Parts: sequence; C-alpha cells; structure tokens
Amino acid sequence: MTELAAYIEKRNDLFWSVKKEKRRDVSETLVVETILNYGTLEDVRELFKVLGLAHTASIFFATTQNRTRNNYFPEVENFFNLYFTRHAIH
Repeated sequence: MTELAAYIEKRNDLFWSVKKEKRRDVSETLVVETILNYGTLEDVRELFKVLGLAHTASIFFATTQNRTRNNYFPEVENFFNLYFTRHAIH
C-alpha cells in the first residue's frame, strides 16, 4: 500500500463518495480538493508530509488559476491561494 493510499484509508469518512474498492485509484487532485475543503488542520499538515508542500501547491494552482469555476469553497480557495503564494512559491 502506498503512502497516499494509507493516508486515504485513514480518512475513509472524507472519501465516502468513492467506492471502497476504488479508493486506491483516487487522483491526487481529488485528494487535495477533499482535504483542503473538508479536512482538519491535522489532515492538511499530514497531506503536506505525504505529497509535499510544493507538489500540493502545484495541484491546487493547476485546478484554480485561469478557471472561472472549481470545486473549492471560496474561503478555502482564497486562504490557500494566499498560503501557497507565501510559503510554496519562492
């Protein structure tokens, strides 16, 4: 089991919409969206450990910049846009 798959299994309640047998195939994009929108602060910290801060930021920016719609709550998008701009982009 990969580190990401173990991370997802530990948070089954957040991935309720994905069938149990399909959770190993969940994309990193879905994991980032789900954790940033619904996870706790500890979930976010562990996500940064599993995927890395820079990689998480690149996934976030790829799904938010130059798009009129995305799956993030407006408050979450604003917060992490500021956070990643300050801490992940050098």
